[in-house]
Amino acid sequence: MVGILDYGMGNLLSVYSAFDYLAADVKICKHPEDLEDVDRIVIPGVGAFKDCIDKINNNGFREVLEIEVLKKGKPTLGICLGMQIMASKGTEGGDYNGLGWFDATVTRLHPTDTDKRVPNIGWNDVAFNSKVPLFKGLPDKVDFYLVHSFYMKTINASDVVATYDYDYPVTAAVLKNNIFATQFHPEKSQDFGLKILENFIAWNP
Repeated sequence: MVGILDYGMGNLLSVYSAFDYLAADVKICKHPEDLEDVDRIVIPGVGAFKDCIDKINNNGFREVLEIEVLKKGKPTLGICLGMQIMASKGTEGGDYNGLGWFDATVTRLHPTDTDKRVPNIGWNDVAFNSKVPLFKGLPDKVDFYLVHSFYMKTINASDVVATYDYDYPVTAAVLKNNIFATQFHPEKSQDFGLKILENFIAWNP
Protein backbone atom coordinates (compact mmCIF):
# COMPACT_ATOMS: atom_id res chain seq x y z
CA MET A 1 0.00 0.00 0.00
CA VAL A 2 1.15 3.53 -0.85
CA GLY A 3 0.69 6.08 1.92
CA ILE A 4 0.56 9.78 0.99
CA LEU A 5 1.60 12.02 3.86
CA ASP A 6 -1.01 14.67 4.71
CA TYR A 7 0.58 17.19 7.06
CA GLY A 8 -1.49 20.17 5.95
CA MET A 9 0.51 21.21 2.87
CA GLY A 10 0.74 19.56 -0.50
CA ASN A 11 -0.95 18.67 -3.76
CA LEU A 12 -2.61 15.61 -2.27
CA LEU A 13 -5.52 15.23 -4.68
CA SER A 14 -3.42 15.17 -7.84
CA VAL A 15 -0.90 12.76 -6.30
CA TYR A 16 -3.66 10.49 -4.98
CA SER A 17 -5.46 10.57 -8.34
CA ALA A 18 -2.28 9.58 -10.20
CA PHE A 19 -1.71 6.52 -8.01
CA ASP A 20 -5.40 5.66 -8.16
CA TYR A 21 -5.26 5.85 -11.96
CA LEU A 22 -2.44 3.30 -11.83
CA ALA A 23 -4.73 1.03 -9.78
CA ALA A 24 -2.40 1.23 -6.79
CA ASP A 25 -3.62 0.50 -3.29
CA VAL A 26 -3.27 4.03 -1.88
CA LYS A 27 -4.41 5.99 1.15
CA ILE A 28 -3.99 9.44 2.69
CA CYS A 29 -2.04 9.36 5.97
CA LYS A 30 -3.38 12.14 8.20
CA HIS A 31 -1.91 10.81 11.45
CA PRO A 32 1.63 9.63 12.20
CA GLU A 33 0.46 6.13 13.12
CA ASP A 34 -1.11 5.76 9.65
CA LEU A 35 2.41 5.43 8.23
CA GLU A 36 2.98 2.21 10.14
CA ASP A 37 0.44 0.33 7.99
CA VAL A 38 1.79 1.22 4.53
CA ASP A 39 4.54 -0.40 2.45
CA ARG A 40 5.84 2.78 0.83
CA ILE A 41 5.56 6.49 1.56
CA VAL A 42 5.02 9.61 -0.56
CA ILE A 43 5.83 13.07 0.79
CA PRO A 44 4.30 15.78 -1.42
CA GLY A 45 4.60 19.48 -0.74
CA VAL A 46 3.71 22.94 -1.97
CA GLY A 47 4.63 26.15 -0.14
CA ALA A 48 7.50 27.41 2.01
CA PHE A 49 10.27 25.28 3.51
CA LYS A 50 9.85 26.56 7.08
CA ASP A 51 6.07 26.11 7.11
CA CYS A 52 6.44 22.58 5.79
CA ILE A 53 9.10 21.39 8.22
CA ASP A 54 7.28 23.06 11.14
CA LYS A 55 4.09 21.15 10.35
CA ILE A 56 5.95 17.86 10.09
CA ASN A 57 7.71 18.50 13.40
CA ASN A 58 4.65 19.80 15.24
CA ASN A 59 2.28 17.09 14.01
CA GLY A 60 4.49 14.26 15.22
CA PHE A 61 5.38 13.00 11.75
CA ARG A 62 9.13 13.46 12.01
CA GLU A 63 9.73 10.80 14.63
CA VAL A 64 7.58 8.25 12.80
CA LEU A 65 9.19 9.06 9.44
CA GLU A 66 12.63 8.43 10.91
CA ILE A 67 11.47 5.00 12.06
CA GLU A 68 9.54 3.99 8.94
CA VAL A 69 11.93 5.49 6.35
CA LEU A 70 15.38 5.42 7.92
CA LYS A 71 15.17 2.39 10.23
CA LYS A 72 12.66 0.14 8.45
CA GLY A 73 13.77 1.25 4.99
CA LYS A 74 10.36 1.69 3.39
CA PRO A 75 10.59 2.99 -0.20
CA THR A 76 9.94 6.73 -0.02
CA LEU A 77 9.20 9.35 -2.67
CA GLY A 78 9.47 13.10 -2.14
CA ILE A 79 7.87 15.51 -4.61
CA CYS A 80 8.79 19.20 -5.05
CA LEU A 81 8.85 20.74 -1.55
CA GLY A 82 8.62 17.18 -0.24
CA MET A 83 12.04 16.67 -1.79
CA GLN A 84 13.47 19.94 -0.51
CA ILE A 85 12.67 19.28 3.15
CA MET A 86 14.81 16.13 2.93
CA ALA A 87 17.87 18.41 2.79
CA SER A 88 19.96 19.41 5.79
CA LYS A 89 19.00 23.06 5.50
CA GLY A 90 16.63 25.43 3.71
CA THR A 91 17.36 29.12 3.10
CA GLU A 92 13.94 30.46 2.16
CA GLY A 93 13.33 33.45 4.47
CA GLY A 94 16.21 32.43 6.75
CA ASP A 95 18.17 29.32 7.66
CA TYR A 96 16.08 26.36 8.81
CA ASN A 97 16.95 22.74 9.50
CA GLY A 98 15.37 20.11 7.29
CA LEU A 99 15.02 16.37 7.80
CA GLY A 100 18.71 15.93 7.00
CA TRP A 101 18.29 12.84 4.84
CA PHE A 102 20.50 14.41 2.16
CA ASP A 103 23.63 16.46 2.83
CA ALA A 104 22.33 19.46 0.92
CA THR A 105 21.15 23.05 1.14
CA VAL A 106 17.97 24.34 -0.50
CA THR A 107 18.82 27.63 -2.18
CA ARG A 108 17.14 30.05 -4.57
CA LEU A 109 17.41 29.69 -8.33
CA HIS A 110 19.71 32.37 -9.77
CA PRO A 111 19.75 32.31 -13.58
CA THR A 112 21.70 35.12 -15.26
CA ASP A 113 19.66 34.86 -18.45
CA THR A 114 16.85 37.42 -18.13
CA ASP A 115 14.60 35.18 -20.22
CA LYS A 116 14.70 32.57 -17.45
CA ARG A 117 12.29 33.61 -14.73
CA VAL A 118 11.97 32.71 -11.06
CA PRO A 119 9.85 30.85 -10.20
CA ASN A 120 10.50 28.42 -12.99
CA ILE A 121 7.08 27.25 -14.14
CA GLY A 122 6.64 24.87 -17.02
CA TRP A 123 8.12 21.93 -18.88
CA ASN A 124 11.87 21.31 -18.86
CA ASP A 125 14.08 18.75 -20.57
CA VAL A 126 15.46 16.57 -17.76
CA ALA A 127 18.64 14.51 -18.14
CA PHE A 128 18.65 11.43 -15.94
CA ASN A 129 20.71 8.38 -15.04
CA SER A 130 19.07 5.61 -17.05
CA LYS A 131 20.49 2.95 -14.71
CA VAL A 132 18.24 4.14 -11.89
CA PRO A 133 15.23 1.78 -11.69
CA LEU A 134 12.80 4.66 -11.13
CA PHE A 135 13.54 5.85 -14.69
CA LYS A 136 13.08 2.43 -16.27
CA GLY A 137 11.17 2.50 -19.55
CA LEU A 138 11.67 6.21 -20.27
CA PRO A 139 13.11 7.51 -23.55
CA ASP A 140 16.44 9.34 -23.60
CA LYS A 141 14.86 12.79 -23.76
CA VAL A 142 11.98 13.56 -21.42
CA ASP A 143 10.25 16.78 -20.37
CA PHE A 144 8.86 17.05 -16.86
CA TYR A 145 6.69 19.74 -15.26
CA LEU A 146 8.27 22.00 -12.64
CA VAL A 147 7.03 24.83 -10.42
CA HIS A 148 9.72 26.12 -8.05
CA SER A 149 11.91 29.02 -6.95
CA PHE A 150 14.32 27.01 -4.79
CA TYR A 151 16.31 23.85 -5.48
CA MET A 152 18.43 21.30 -3.64
CA LYS A 153 22.18 21.90 -3.90
CA THR A 154 23.82 18.66 -2.78
CA ILE A 155 27.25 18.12 -1.25
CA ASN A 156 27.50 14.58 -2.63
CA ALA A 157 27.27 14.54 -6.41
CA SER A 158 26.48 10.82 -6.29
CA ASP A 159 23.08 11.61 -4.73
CA VAL A 160 21.97 13.45 -7.89
CA VAL A 161 20.36 11.21 -10.51
CA ALA A 162 18.68 13.85 -12.71
CA THR A 163 19.27 17.49 -13.64
CA TYR A 164 17.92 20.15 -15.95
CA ASP A 165 19.63 23.25 -17.34
CA TYR A 166 18.65 26.70 -16.10
CA ASP A 167 21.89 28.51 -16.99
CA TYR A 168 23.55 25.85 -14.85
CA PRO A 169 22.66 22.29 -13.82
CA VAL A 170 19.73 22.25 -11.39
CA THR A 171 19.01 19.16 -9.33
CA ALA A 172 15.86 17.49 -10.64
CA ALA A 173 16.01 14.20 -8.72
CA VAL A 174 18.04 12.59 -5.95
CA LEU A 175 18.41 9.02 -4.74
CA LYS A 176 19.92 7.51 -1.61
CA ASN A 177 19.21 3.95 -0.53
CA ASN A 178 15.40 3.69 -0.20
CA ILE A 179 14.73 7.41 -0.68
CA PHE A 180 13.96 8.89 -4.11
CA ALA A 181 12.82 12.46 -4.63
CA THR A 182 11.99 14.71 -7.56
CA GLN A 183 11.88 18.48 -7.91
CA PHE A 184 9.49 18.02 -10.83
CA HIS A 185 5.91 16.82 -10.44
CA PRO A 186 5.53 13.29 -11.83
CA GLU A 187 1.79 13.40 -11.10
CA LYS A 188 1.50 16.39 -13.48
CA SER A 189 3.95 15.15 -16.12
CA GLN A 190 1.55 12.99 -18.13
CA ASP A 191 2.63 9.53 -19.30
CA PHE A 192 6.31 9.86 -18.43
CA GLY A 193 5.49 11.03 -14.93
CA LEU A 194 3.03 8.19 -14.47
CA LYS A 195 5.76 5.78 -15.56
CA ILE A 196 7.96 7.02 -12.71
CA LEU A 197 5.11 6.49 -10.24
CA GLU A 198 4.51 3.02 -11.68
CA ASN A 199 8.21 2.25 -11.21
CA PHE A 200 8.02 3.53 -7.64
CA ILE A 201 5.14 1.16 -6.87
CA ALA A 202 7.30 -1.77 -8.04
CA TRP A 203 10.58 -0.50 -6.55
CA ASN A 204 12.29 -2.71 -3.98
CA PRO A 205 15.55 -1.00 -3.00
